[in-house]
Amino acid sequence: MTLSRLIRVNLVTVLLAVLPAFASLAATQEVKVDAAAAVGKPQPVTLGEQLENLGRLYSDKTNPIVQEFWLLGRYHVQQHWTDGSNGQYDEGIESRRLRFGFQGKFFNKLTLHAQMVSGTDLDPLYNGFTELWAQWSFSEALNLTIGQQKHRFTHDRNVSSRYINYLERSMLTNMFALDYTPAVTISGKLGSFSYYTGIFSNATGPSMGNAFTKFNSGMSYIASATWDLGKKLGTDNAALNLGYLYSDLDAQATNMNRFTNGLSAALILTEGPFALVTEATSGRGGARGNVHGINFQPSVFLTDKLQLVGRYQYASADDRGGISAQRRYERRVGLNTGDRYQAGYLGLNYHIAKHRLKVMTGVEYTKLDKLDCWTGSVAFRFFFGPHSKGPFPMAQMLEGIW
Repeated sequence: MTLSRLIRVNLVTVLLAVLPAFASLAATQEVKVDAAAAVGKPQPVTLGEQLENLGRLYSDKTNPIVQEFWLLGRYHVQQHWTDGSNGQYDEGIESRRLRFGFQGKFFNKLTLHAQMVSGTDLDPLYNGFTELWAQWSFSEALNLTIGQQKHRFTHDRNVSSRYINYLERSMLTNMFALDYTPAVTISGKLGSFSYYTGIFSNATGPSMGNAFTKFNSGMSYIASATWDLGKKLGTDNAALNLGYLYSDLDAQATNMNRFTNGLSAALILTEGPFALVTEATSGRGGARGNVHGINFQPSVFLTDKLQLVGRYQYASADDRGGISAQRRYERRVGLNTGDRYQAGYLGLNYHIAKHRLKVMTGVEYTKLDKLDCWTGSVAFRFFFGPHSKGPFPMAQMLEGIW
C-alpha cells in the first residue's frame, strides 16, 4: 500500500473513531450554553438530530462580543470506475476534499470565516484557502463580504458539496471554471426575495499574498436572485433562481476563463418525499463559441435516510468541439471535446446523520458525439460546522415514503 493511500485509509478510520467523541463534545457545549433554553424541549433521538450542531463550540446570543464560534471542516473520499469507448480507468481511493477552519460571529454584525484546503489525495496537505473572508451585516437586507469566497453562478454551483446528491456537479456548470477567488459581494433578503451580486478576481492560488495583491488576470461580475414561491405552484415548496455572469477573458485568468457571458434559470420544487430541480444554463462568447444546456434532477426519499436520485443532462455547442467532458472521469477514457453531450445518472444515497454523514453510490452513462462511457462510484462524505441556507437540497431532508 502506498504512503498516500495509507494516509487516506487511516484518516477515514480516525474520523469514524472520533465522530462519537466530537458529537459528545458539541452536545456538552450546547448544554452548557443553552441549558435554560432547552427546558421543555424534546431530546434529540436520531444521530442526525444529535449532530445537528456538530462543530459549534460556543453559542450565546446575549453576549455582546461573541455570539457564536464554530470549528468547521469536511472530508470527502470516493472511488470510481469508468469504462469507455477508448479504454477503462480506475482511480482507486481518492481523497476528493479535505478542509478545516473556523467561523465566528462577533458584535452581532461581524462574521469571520477561514477554511484551508488540501490538494487532491492530500497532495499537498496544505494547498491554500478556499475561503478567507469577513462579512459585515448591516441588516438582513444588506450584507457586505470581502475576501476569498465562492462564485455562486447557477443553482447547481450554489449548492455546497456538502449537500449535492451526485459525485460531481453538471458538466456545463464545471465548464465555467468557477472557483474560490478574492471578491467583494453584497447579499440580502427582502421578504421572499433574496439577492447576491459581486465582483471577483479571475485568478487565485495557494499563495494568499498573490491572490489578494495581484489583480492582473481580469475580473468577473455575477448577479443572482432567488424567489421563494412557497405553495404558489401547488407544491409544498417552490423556488426560482436566476443568474447572470460577465467575465473578462484575460489570457492569464485561471478561473472564469471560458465564457464572456453566462445565463441560468432554475426551478426547484419539493412535494412530500419528492424533489425536482430543473436548470437551464447558457454560456456565450469565448474562443470556442456558445454552449447551451439543461439538467433535470429528480429525487425521492424512500425512507427518512435512503434517497433515490437521478439526473439527466443535455448540452449542445454552436461550434465543433465547444463542449469539454468532465475532467475527472470522462476525459480519462477518451471523451474530450465535442458538440453534443448527454448523461444520465441513477444513484442511492444513505444519510447516516442527515447530510453530515452519508454514503453515496451511483452509475452514470455519458455520450459525447459518438463516444460514450459508464462510470460507477461510491463516496463517503462527512462535515462539521454551520449549515448553508438556500433552496433544496441545501441542508434539507424530506420525509420518506416509508
